Amino acid sequence: MTHSYPVDLASILKERWNDVPALTDGGIAGDSCVSDFLPDSSVLEFLISVCYQASLMRDEGRSVTFRLLLREPSCFKAHEGPPAGLQRIVFGQPRSFDEHELRRLSCAADFYRSLIGANLDQAEGLRIWGLINSGSRWIQTLHGGRKTCEFLPPSLVIHVLGPGRLAVCKGSLTIATLHSGRITCPTADTTVPRWLPASFTPAENRLLELHREAREIEGKSWATLDESFITILAQQVYKRIVSIMRNLHHGGTVILIPHERAAELSSKNPYIDIKYKFAKEEPRERLASLYLRIMNALAEEGGKRGIFNRPMGWADYVASDSETIERLDEAIFEAAHFIADLTTVDGAVVMTKSLELLGFGGEIIGRSNKIETVARLLDAEGEQRQVESTQGVGTRHRSAYRLCHELHDVVAVVVSQDGMVRIITWKDKMVVYWDKMAISFLDI
Repeated sequence: MTHSYPVDLASILKERWNDVPALTDGGIAGDSCVSDFLPDSSVLEFLISVCYQASLMRDEGRSVTFRLLLREPSCFKAHEGPPAGLQRIVFGQPRSFDEHELRRLSCAADFYRSLIGANLDQAEGLRIWGLINSGSRWIQTLHGGRKTCEFLPPSLVIHVLGPGRLAVCKGSLTIATLHSGRITCPTADTTVPRWLPASFTPAENRLLELHREAREIEGKSWATLDESFITILAQQVYKRIVSIMRNLHHGGTVILIPHERAAELSSKNPYIDIKYKFAKEEPRERLASLYLRIMNALAEEGGKRGIFNRPMGWADYVASDSETIERLDEAIFEAAHFIADLTTVDGAVVMTKSLELLGFGGEIIGRSNKIETVARLLDAEGEQRQVESTQGVGTRHRSAYRLCHELHDVVAVVVSQDGMVRIITWKDKMVVYWDKMAISFLDI
């Protein structure tokens, strides 16, 4: 495999720029200026190369991370600012565009709250004109949940997330990422592989049945609920857990087993030894309880608003201003954070697909023969695959491969220390994995 570098990233950016739609909204800061453009190839290659060089530097022992936006400062409204808009702060004199200046400014431009503003002057070339305060609301959307935020203007945005780790975006949409010499281009259908939700259907059906029972007790006072709501909610919660795991930079594994095997695999068995088991009581089923309470609260809210002509869905959940739903959403975030924290202990977190938290510190002790090969799935349907050796990964991944080889109804989510995510399971007579879980542009 040949490695990719900034010049290759610039080439793909030029090729795909016009194919990526611009996210527009009347509330976008700077929406009166729509001059979204890319500089010519030589300037673009230089811009990305300087950001790449800055990513390899350190500032007082810290890795250099930042977001950079290429746009004229005049395109931003001076009176706007977080949490709803972007606040541009212009320097009295522009600064030179080089890796040392980016390293110094990265300390002031916190990755999660600010961007470095740059523009292309016809006479002087690339310059740094100031800082852009975005606030942190945008990160809540990327980490999963119902909160929304305004889009960045459709200009070139470069994210530097660590040594050699770059993402190039058109506003809030990722075009391509570079990590470990490998370029990937996220697509809209890579958040969750289409074949995976089917394995969670029994657990979701169980929650839907409990919700229907509660609704029947209430009679006609509740609105109906779109059955897809629970699937979307579950995906958002898994997204939160994995996002937090990535941000911990420790690496970890979550094992998801069928609900009916909970008793078997949480007691003495030849597959998993859970060091820290939780007592069988309500807190162990906290997430499922919160799911059900959210479903009931949303249906109840719809009933109070007289929405009986259509089912309530995800859009209603996002738009809700109910204090009850707000508290429940915060409770889910805290539960997700708690689960992610457990992955920092050696061993795997073990849960059922119906979200019962069995324990953590799980050691995979399967005794199957060494797994020599696995298949990387190349498409969302899981039909195209590429067989590869298991020698290129560490113990954490090989253990998950071995478990899925022995237990075909298990799903393992493995996050490596560098933030790469793999969903591993058994499919079509082979251990397979999916590594295109595009939680956000941070997933590179």
